[in-house]
Amino acid sequence: MTHLMNTYARLPITFVRGEGAWLYDDQDQRYLDAISGIGVCSLGHAHPEIAEAIADQAKTLIHTANLAQIPWQEQLGDKLAAVSGMEKSFIGNSGAEAVECALKISRLYAHNRGIKNPKVLVTEKSFHGRTIAALSASGSPKTRAGFEPFVEGFIRVPYGDAEAAAEALKQHDDIVAVMLETIQGEGGISVPPEGYLSQLR
Repeated sequence: MTHLMNTYARLPITFVRGEGAWLYDDQDQRYLDAISGIGVCSLGHAHPEIAEAIADQAKTLIHTANLAQIPWQEQLGDKLAAVSGMEKSFIGNSGAEAVECALKISRLYAHNRGIKNPKVLVTEKSFHGRTIAALSASGSPKTRAGFEPFVEGFIRVPYGDAEAAAEALKQHDDIVAVMLETIQGEGGISVPPEGYLSQLR
């Protein structure tokens, strides 16, 4: 018996180590980590230089609050601005936290312009995270089941249908943001039709 909550349908596999893109279970069976630890290990496992950098940092300083300046974080922000062409970045702990920040920014933007009940355009079969607001934006009935009532303010349209999005934007002048998985993952690997992303922009 485990004392952990049954939040995932865990497979009967126990991984004990990793090398690059490979995971090894307690029977020394090798598996390709095709999901990169759900995006957490996108640089792979046990890379010597990365492991050394993490160990060096752990010997120096593990964490400080965002109440003080954090030079490494500021350098990352500079690099992200250079790559993206954007002015600001938000450094969070998870995708769900990033989604929450995006929703708060869109609502603040709306309220600063006198829009009292702002809406966000989202798509069917999407997945945005496991917090209540992120689940409310998600379009997967499987992941939403049992967590009602949801946060209001989302207009849902079919993924890949730019005309449906355009129609929703015509019908709702209080839509202030579009939240989209460019390639849907949890709803099935759905790649956008050619031209969809530019049409949606």
